[in-house]
Amino acid sequence: MGAGREVAISLDGVRDKNLMQLKKLNIALFPVRYNDKYYSDALASGEFTKLAYYSDICVGAIACRLEKKEGGAICVYIMTLGVLAPYRGLGIGTKLLNHVLDLCAKQNISEVYLHVQTNNEDAINFYKKFGFDITDTIKNYYTNITPPDCYVLTKFITQPQPKN
Repeated sequence: MGAGREVAISLDGVRDKNLMQLKKLNIALFPVRYNDKYYSDALASGEFTKLAYYSDICVGAIACRLEKKEGGAICVYIMTLGVLAPYRGLGIGTKLLNHVLDLCAKQNISEVYLHVQTNNEDAINFYKKFGFDITDTIKNYYTNITPPDCYVLTKFITQPQPKN
């Protein structure tokens, strides 16, 4: 039996001309609607927001916002990460998340965080595989979905220390 051809998973930046792809994905993936600020934050994050293509079909995305903490350090907030259901389990979400985590390491960003609905076991387990921990619970975070509570998941990235 011949093995199937390896299907390429590629990432592409989000720009004005393909922003509609991200909007369409979000409508298909998430129970909430995102406002213009979400999309302007996603565009402003540059390399931290990516579309994922499976064999040239747009099937997933990660959208981040860069935030300044007290003291001036930058942290990354993952606004959304999603892959269309038929394409889950193929490593696409992993590729998207690893892209952002690698960027953080290269740019000396030590903290990444996100919100997850408390009943979203699949997402919680996915992020835990990458070293994220539940660091907080926020009651009534979501207004139009049940349950309304969310967990804050955070990953602290330790930077490699220069050798003396």
